[in-house]
Amino acid sequence: MKRKLMAAAAVAAMTASVAACGTGDEGSSDTLTVWLMTGSAPEAWLDELNAAFEEEHGVEVNVELQEWNGIQERVTTALSEDGTVDVLEVGNTQTPAFAATSGLADLTDLKDELGYDAWYESTLATAEFDGQLYAAPWYTANRAVIYDKAMWEEAGAEVPTTREEWVEALQLIEDNTDYEPIYMPGQNFYVFAGFVWDEGGDFAVEDGDGWVGALDTPEVEAAMEFYAQLQAFSDSPTDNDEATPQQATEVIPQSEVATWIGLPWQAEAALDALAEEGRDVDYGYFPIPGKTADTLGSVFLGGSNLAVAERAGNKDMAVEWLKTATSAEWMAKFAEATPMLPNQEAALGETEEGSFLEVMGETAAYGEFFPLAPGWANVEVVPNPIKEMMTAVLDGEAHESAAGTADAELTERINRD
Repeated sequence: MKRKLMAAAAVAAMTASVAACGTGDEGSSDTLTVWLMTGSAPEAWLDELNAAFEEEHGVEVNVELQEWNGIQERVTTALSEDGTVDVLEVGNTQTPAFAATSGLADLTDLKDELGYDAWYESTLATAEFDGQLYAAPWYTANRAVIYDKAMWEEAGAEVPTTREEWVEALQLIEDNTDYEPIYMPGQNFYVFAGFVWDEGGDFAVEDGDGWVGALDTPEVEAAMEFYAQLQAFSDSPTDNDEATPQQATEVIPQSEVATWIGLPWQAEAALDALAEEGRDVDYGYFPIPGKTADTLGSVFLGGSNLAVAERAGNKDMAVEWLKTATSAEWMAKFAEATPMLPNQEAALGETEEGSFLEVMGETAAYGEFFPLAPGWANVEVVPNPIKEMMTAVLDGEAHESAAGTADAELTERINRD
């Protein structure tokens, strides 16, 4: 059965019967406490999963919904207590930090039972720490290029397979139409990250027991040069990002934009907003091109893992729930109900040709992550020094100067406790 992308609203729907944030059951043997983030699990999938699990194992699954805002502090507290939570969803780049504090159960001996070999290889780094397995990948999503087919056809532009062809296509749109060739905010940090990884660079590197910023390097400078080349085709200011204003709902519907880069639910949101404006748009999707035709561009692979708390009150049953939820059978059902990429290719099933989901599946192997350092979350706190560097360079400051300033701030932040 071919699957079409579902609106984000369907993903966010959860039953009122699922408990709100709570304190758990202090390890009752007949109750399992699971912490999931609001919007991660579709209502029907979660209900069916828990009903089947409860019938098979004779336990009650108590799901407590959490919000992303402040989650790091709440999880840190919960993992320091006995029986507060059994299974928990953890942002993939946050997993190593919680593993480093011994808050998560070591699942290394369960690799075969969990289906480790079937997981997308690109997701493994966030599930492991210091050579041991502490979580199972659950879902991911990555960005793709979204283009207006009619605008591209009018310009005589074709879907590119390399960076060079991409720039040539944008130039055709610039020369042959009145459309904005690409909407590229000056601080689209997640897109820029892919260009950095394509060049062989990174944002920070380990140095002894700590980390140091790695922005003042030829690799990051080359990435910034390509980013600036794309941004020159955009009418966007250099000091905003994709969320301020929201590109999908506040910019695209009010503009004549031929191309932009976003996530699957953003594409759906944009189509809905365009329809409200009376505009019938046919979008196509393609992977962010790489430097050569035989490789795709790198992408940030955002998503979540599922882990078992080391101090879980019902650890054995927690492992069973995790195994069930992340199995090929249940991940296939999950993939049917969401615009997310499941943890393994076998669960993806047949995707609609030309769909966003098909593109995400193609690019999953090119997924990368920000430095898996416990202090990385501090780097992304506003004002993000990397975004500040991007704006400075786009506004004419020399890369060495802007990157040096950003490196100093990044190094201080990433090494905070």
